[in-house]
Amino acid sequence: MSDLSTHQLHFSYADRPVFEHVSMHLKPGEMLALLGANGAGKTTLLKTLARHLKPTSGEIFLDAKPLTKLSRRGLAQQLAMMPQHENRGASLTVYDVVSLGRTPHCGWLMPLNNNDRSIIDQALSSTGLTEFQNRSVHEISGGEWRRMILARALAQDASVLLLDEPTSGLDLKYQHDCLERVRNLTHDRKLITVTTLHDLNQAAMFADRLALLANRELIAIGPPDQVLTTDLIRRAFSIEVAIMKHPMHGTPLVVPCSGTMSRAVKHQGKST
Repeated sequence: MSDLSTHQLHFSYADRPVFEHVSMHLKPGEMLALLGANGAGKTTLLKTLARHLKPTSGEIFLDAKPLTKLSRRGLAQQLAMMPQHENRGASLTVYDVVSLGRTPHCGWLMPLNNNDRSIIDQALSSTGLTEFQNRSVHEISGGEWRRMILARALAQDASVLLLDEPTSGLDLKYQHDCLERVRNLTHDRKLITVTTLHDLNQAAMFADRLALLANRELIAIGPPDQVLTTDLIRRAFSIEVAIMKHPMHGTPLVVPCSGTMSRAVKHQGKST
């Protein structure tokens, strides 16, 4: 089990800064949701953590060791990335796709051994895909596709999961199913999970901690009730909200007010 941390992480596209001074520390068994408005840098931060993008400055540590010291294969054995979009063109079965998660451990050409198959079977079972394993990827639904990509990440047997909008394109049932599976797997297997989400209420319900990005900074990180406040949401999303307790879960429930910041700005403009 490994800790994941960042120290003063900066990233820029050419001369356009995306985020600066991002420092955080995650422990095994913890699920962190990255939140922020469109363009706040959530996916860019996730790709930087996965070493798909090179930070402009700062450092990322896995078990107190700089991520840059790990080989590509060594990194893939410890860290799995679930992208938001992926090409469906290949003619593979669900089992074939999930088995690709074993590549960092056995290579591209080595046959799967009994241990590999056991891990693949467990990944399929954990995501509810055992009965779909022989289906072509062209014959499964969007929800089943997202679970398949999650299963592939689990088959890597990595200690860190990075999930980019895992509920994208899913209906309400599959959104809750996906996030509940991720949370349970994170807690049961003592994984570190970092996921980007747009739905603040789902983030509050399923994540242990939230990290809120705005104005190129990490403006808050902590438990949902400390991050989802009216002031911080106004700062990050430019909208007025009411915060109440979820009637069943007791987590913060964010409700947009009928009057938004944009309406207030218009009203202010008329009065000046």
